[in-house]
Amino acid sequence: MISVQGVVDRMGPTLLRTVLATDEHARLVTDVVIAETARRTQVAAGDLVLGIAVQSTAEAVELVGHCAEHGAAAVLLKPPHAVRNAVKAAARRTGTAVVEVHAATAWAQLVWLLRSVLDAAADEAANALNSGAGPFGDLFRLADAAAAVVDAPVTIEDANSRVLAYSARQDRTDPARVSTIMGRRVPDDVLARFRSRGVFRELSRGRTAIFVPAQQDGTLPRLIVPIRMGGELLGSMWAVVAGPVPDERAAAFADAAPVVALHLLRRRAREDAERRRSAELVRAVLDGSGSLRLVAAELDLSTEPHRVVAIDAQADDALGEGVRLALLERLTEGVGKRPAVADLHGLLYAIVPDTAGPGGWPALRAALAALGPLVAAGTPVEVADLARSRAEADEALSLLRAGLVTGPVAVHDEVWTVLVLHRCAVAATGSGVDHVGPLAHLRSRDDAAWYLDTLYEWLRHPGEPRAAAAALNIHPNTLRYRMSRVSAVLDADLTDPDTRLALITQLVALRWR
Repeated sequence: MISVQGVVDRMGPTLLRTVLATDEHARLVTDVVIAETARRTQVAAGDLVLGIAVQSTAEAVELVGHCAEHGAAAVLLKPPHAVRNAVKAAARRTGTAVVEVHAATAWAQLVWLLRSVLDAAADEAANALNSGAGPFGDLFRLADAAAAVVDAPVTIEDANSRVLAYSARQDRTDPARVSTIMGRRVPDDVLARFRSRGVFRELSRGRTAIFVPAQQDGTLPRLIVPIRMGGELLGSMWAVVAGPVPDERAAAFADAAPVVALHLLRRRAREDAERRRSAELVRAVLDGSGSLRLVAAELDLSTEPHRVVAIDAQADDALGEGVRLALLERLTEGVGKRPAVADLHGLLYAIVPDTAGPGGWPALRAALAALGPLVAAGTPVEVADLARSRAEADEALSLLRAGLVTGPVAVHDEVWTVLVLHRCAVAATGSGVDHVGPLAHLRSRDDAAWYLDTLYEWLRHPGEPRAAAAALNIHPNTLRYRMSRVSAVLDADLTDPDTRLALITQLVALRWR
């Protein structure tokens, strides 16, 4: 048996959304009932009632009342009826849960999927489903079943062309299928070939089945079926066929798509729940709150030093607020174990081991550098000091944002010289040291800029006029002339080392604050 909330969670937000949760939302679901009109619908306790024939708010209110009288578990309505104030008021008054169905969902498909969820829940209660199969066991069995239907090897892929499952039979194959299965995703060159033939454009349009003839490079024909739910493309099934497939067999192959869609939605809901829990734990460890040992164990953080990585996805105009989690999916592709990640104060934070190989900081650094957002990493620390590594990542990110270091990646222990100068500049500015001494007179001049720049580079390159001139992009003789002007205006002994140290401190404070 399964509760109304359990049904909503398994179907996922693509199909169902809770509008009003009441105490009845925890009631166990026994069956699915299609409602024509309220008075003509036989409703029993625990039924999920689908308001297929509801055409007005008044009919929706009447159906909610009728379902409440007979103890229905919940009423399912499409927009706009599910969110009408009168409907929600009736639901609150009668204690009836209301669930909104995505507008693009076909009622017939929803009925079939709901019954599949109830059957699966019953099997799970009897310990007969997924016994030792792991999270993808069902998908591999579905791939085998689909292969039997279409009489061809099959792969099941997500919307990003990553292989989720494949059939056991390998009697008909080609290099594209082998490389796809071995790499657990469709290779870029294979994707390009199918994209050039308009395959993905046809998938996005929602065609039932797509036949792609053999290609000159030896790629065998394919029969491709999109996996859709509620108007969203969740993935696709690919069969390596010998040639054109009879309509009856192609239709039977396409009939497996709704079953696969249900499993993909369940997988997404499970992963979303795991991601939310992981994010809560990451926030706790970054803030230094809670039991760090228990949190580290639950996050499966190993004993070696880890770095905290701050990712500013908003720094790229092409990456808005709504796609930061999509960025997370992209940046973790191909680098092994997924890092512990959380969204905190508008930034993505990841905790990664400071080790080479898949899942470590070097691999993640390479993946992020290719994506383009600003990325900063703290020093490697023990788990107990992750809050310090997070503070260091924030500091390095502030230097990136200010343009004080070149991006897109800054590592705290690699930009230490900039950090020292920046901290000194902040401290010096706060103490007002840039307003004392002869430099104040030099700053008051209308042409102060070139005086200050010349003195700054001369002090940074002691005894190296060519290097100082190169930094200013001028000739060494021009530098010497300018320094004679500076010496004439500046009432200071530039041969005294303490004077030079004081002046460079003031100039750093001016330039870096």
